[in-house]
Amino acid sequence: MDDPTVEIYEKVGGDAPFYALVEAFYRGIETEPLIRPMYPKDMTDAKKHLALFLIQRFGGHTQYGEQRGHPRLRMRHVPFVIGEAEKEAWMTHMMAGVDATPEFAPFRQVMLEYFESSAAFLVNKSEVPSVG
Repeated sequence: MDDPTVEIYEKVGGDAPFYALVEAFYRGIETEPLIRPMYPKDMTDAKKHLALFLIQRFGGHTQYGEQRGHPRLRMRHVPFVIGEAEKEAWMTHMMAGVDATPEFAPFRQVMLEYFESSAAFLVNKSEVPSVG
């Protein structure tokens, strides 16, 4: 089974588009009342970690893994309560980052599918339906 995500890094020309995506993503997070509290006050390291993770995940160098080990996404997100609303807020800002980075336009759908799947995987708060 081919994974089309692993070819994106080379096709967009390296690191720069991923850093641009991360900057755009975090501009949205800065003013996002629902999930901003999940991030540290100084997001410098968070930005670096996300950029390196995305670079590695989308077929680039493995500096993220060399520095931080296996991504362990679920474990790293356990301290945070993540429900559908949080997932959707995160997706809104991540896709805004993708859309703000022209190099990713040809890969928007495959990236949307990856991010949607990953975000759904991190949901750890069950939504209880309200009864009449």
